[in-house]
Amino acid sequence: SFAYFTIKDRLPQILTRVIDTLHRHKNEFFEEHGEKGVEAEKRAISFLSKLRNELQTDKPVTPLEDELPDAALWNQYLDYQRNLSNGNGEPSWFQSPWLYVECYMYRRIHAALAHNPPIDNFDVFKEGKAQNFFESQEAVIALCTYFQELLKNIKDLNEKQLQEELFKLLQVSLWGNKCDLSFSAGKDSSQKSSPLQSLENMIPYILVNDTEKLWSLLVNAKKRNTEKSNVRVDIILDNAGFELVSDLVLADFLLSSKLADEVHFHGKSIPWYVSDTTKHDFNWTIKQLQAANHMWMSRCGINWEGNLKKGVWVYHDHMFWTLPHDFSSMAEVAPDLYADLQKSNLLLFKGDLNYRKLTGDRKWEYTIPFHQALNRFHPAPLCSLRTLKSDTQVGLKPGQGEQIQASEPEWMVSGKYGVVQFDAAL
Repeated sequence: SFAYFTIKDRLPQILTRVIDTLHRHKNEFFEEHGEKGVEAEKRAISFLSKLRNELQTDKPVTPLEDELPDAALWNQYLDYQRNLSNGNGEPSWFQSPWLYVECYMYRRIHAALAHNPPIDNFDVFKEGKAQNFFESQEAVIALCTYFQELLKNIKDLNEKQLQEELFKLLQVSLWGNKCDLSFSAGKDSSQKSSPLQSLENMIPYILVNDTEKLWSLLVNAKKRNTEKSNVRVDIILDNAGFELVSDLVLADFLLSSKLADEVHFHGKSIPWYVSDTTKHDFNWTIKQLQAANHMWMSRCGINWEGNLKKGVWVYHDHMFWTLPHDFSSMAEVAPDLYADLQKSNLLLFKGDLNYRKLTGDRKWEYTIPFHQALNRFHPAPLCSLRTLKSDTQVGLKPGQGEQIQASEPEWMVSGKYGVVQFDAAL
């Protein structure tokens, strides 16, 4: 299965790159922290080399030994996995759910650094995320330019035109999800060309396209809305780099078109899945845009900084997003987060990992309804924008999956297909 290939090949590659990154920064650690920095780097590398060996030799998954706030929840989850195995031995790297051991690896990478001050705040994936951003410059310029031109006459657009623009920017955000560094094991995955030119040709590759439902939800929320209550949209982010810029443009469009009054972003509280967005990445991206020597890029950055200052954009990172649990257990494990999401009019879940956690990462029949696969996770109306990079997909028409499978055996993991899949939560 694709899961086996991921654990056997991709995850060790990612660990090797992490170890290599620490090696390369040795001098920097020495300059900043002296011998302490070098010692910390050696300890972190030794911890990660041991981890790589455990993974490659299918050792049992061990409890976390750190004092970080989420350690107890991780260790409870390991007990839960032990109980699932019905006494068939300890959960090990190749004998456990893919989602669990993949999340576990990233949590152990975090522990390797968190345990080793003074380099405990070093993000081993930061370089790759920055590189993805800079290598996607042309696409970022094209998107910012298009958007700033659109803003000039957004007040004159009629409903039909607004709807067309929303659909365009949703698609840019959808296909932005192709730029995923954990999928390419950290190799280049930047967006090279203008994301707007090829949208028409990409429509046949959207297997479930519920953009109409999103439109009517937002328009109706607006109409029902009184002065007292704001229309709130939440975006559960995926990758930094070009994808994040496409999400920020979409968020700005929702505000500028008055389809939403506030947008809440949810990122990761620790470096995660190589290219996932942390608070540092979020702020860094806006700063980079502000400082760009391109008029429309810097205009976007300045406006977005303003949105954060005014409080119409809010960034959150909750520990739950980097736990191994799927979202059906959020109400129980993170009731505060669930209650916060219930205040939203629409939740947009970006990317493949969020889709796997929405659907419990199971081998569903393709035709199982999305609502059913969500397993009672219905805090608010939600929509998944994801390109397929793992073999879980629900909500297809009868025969649709089989038909593609016949001509493209790799269709579920190639990133070529996408979904804009909506659930009304009722």
